[in-house]
Amino acid sequence: MSKLIFGLRPADTITIIFLLFLSILTIFSYRNVPEAPFLLTTYIALIIMQLIIIRFRNIGNIIGIFHDFIFPSIYIMIIFDSLGELVHYVNPKDIDHILIKLDYIIFKGHPTIILEKIMNPILTDIMQLAYISYYFIPVSFGAILLFKKQRDNFNKTLFLVLLCFYLSFIGYILMPAIGPRFTIDHLQKEDLHGLFITEPIQNVLNMLEGIKRDAFPSGHTAIPLVILYLAFKYKRIIFWILLPVVSALIFSTVYCRYHYVVDVIAGFGLAVLTIFLGERYYTWWLSKKEI
Repeated sequence: MSKLIFGLRPADTITIIFLLFLSILTIFSYRNVPEAPFLLTTYIALIIMQLIIIRFRNIGNIIGIFHDFIFPSIYIMIIFDSLGELVHYVNPKDIDHILIKLDYIIFKGHPTIILEKIMNPILTDIMQLAYISYYFIPVSFGAILLFKKQRDNFNKTLFLVLLCFYLSFIGYILMPAIGPRFTIDHLQKEDLHGLFITEPIQNVLNMLEGIKRDAFPSGHTAIPLVILYLAFKYKRIIFWILLPVVSALIFSTVYCRYHYVVDVIAGFGLAVLTIFLGERYYTWWLSKKEI
């Protein structure tokens, strides 16, 4: 058993463990989840596919690309999408009212409404672009590490990014919230309008993501912060390039009304937790692997 565990990359291990967790959660909530048979089949199929790709990962470059990039990306998308059919039935008590109250206490008002004072179409387009940079930052950084032949650093990066995703998914299950664009939209005095790209991007995101309880904690904050940490360690020049992009991205989560400010604060905490747990696990795994 130890040979099997330590023969796998931590990224592979954490994915299999999380899929097993979701499978067990689905089984225990089977009667309450309408799509339970489909979800359970999906999670088991993903585990099998993960084991198959691990088994044949050394056959050639194409399999390696699947192992490094395509499969992790597909897994995250499938798992995230599945949460829409799971979270509300496992935990139907949304906490938006608590998050709204906390934001109001801190700012003496609703941050998304306060930001209407600086809202304009050009800034809105810029913020919407900054928001979707989230989908490209982790993949781009990983590609740079592999291009520079930093395989060990890539493996650690992949593990920390996946760990951060899975911890955020657990947060959505434990503390479901849909975000201010749905809960306090009726209080906004103005709609978000850009010049060219805001509405098309919003329509695509709404089509792909739908309405999910994925506001708390903010993965759009945590994942880029983890990448910033890793860039600072491994590619300092990339850190300085990403710093303004990530800063704009984090601001855009509130400006574009996807998150409460407390979601963002929790995202910072999630990044710290990911780095703290991930670094220690990875160091322990390396020490056991070398024995």
